[in-house]
Amino acid sequence: MSECAAERGRMAGLLLLCAASALLLAAVGAIPPPEEAARMARFVLHSCDWGALATLSAQEGLRGRPFANIFSISDGPPGPFGGSGVPYLYLTDMEISVQDLEVNSNASLTVSLAQTPYCRRHRYDPQNPLCAHIIFVGSIVKVNDSEAVLAKKALFSRHPEMESWPKDHDWFFAKFNITNIWVLDYFGGLKIVTPEEYYSVKP
Repeated sequence: MSECAAERGRMAGLLLLCAASALLLAAVGAIPPPEEAARMARFVLHSCDWGALATLSAQEGLRGRPFANIFSISDGPPGPFGGSGVPYLYLTDMEISVQDLEVNSNASLTVSLAQTPYCRRHRYDPQNPLCAHIIFVGSIVKVNDSEAVLAKKALFSRHPEMESWPKDHDWFFAKFNITNIWVLDYFGGLKIVTPEEYYSVKP
């Protein structure tokens, strides 16, 4: 009987530990409250695997017009503590938007929780402010060799297919250099977050 009681005690302890771990994971993955706009921006970016990058077209017939395109992005490996806040990209000069950036490196990048289970679970339309999205404005810059190591880890951990992309396309690692941030995560309009606020918060 004493052995059975001891076993039941161990099982109860294990269940409590599992429950505590689940609660911790839930707390870590919880969406930030609307009043914490900088944390929300970091949360949304780290939750997203792709974004809409808008450039000013350099293409004949479209010169100077807005041109949006989808790009895979990553600010770090998946997980609650993996995000640097820096959107990294894997690019080639053969890509039409990169050709735009060679003429004018200014761009905007929009990421949305609509691509995650969060909005689907709550049945939020992508245009619903509660389905948070972030608009970054800045420029695309090629990273140096030391930062390329970080960019490679960030991107290939989320997009392993990238490692097998054609080598003759001369792929390179780049980052979105953020100068302005707008957050739409609640009713009442956009919130402005400075890059300093953005990078100073814990994700």
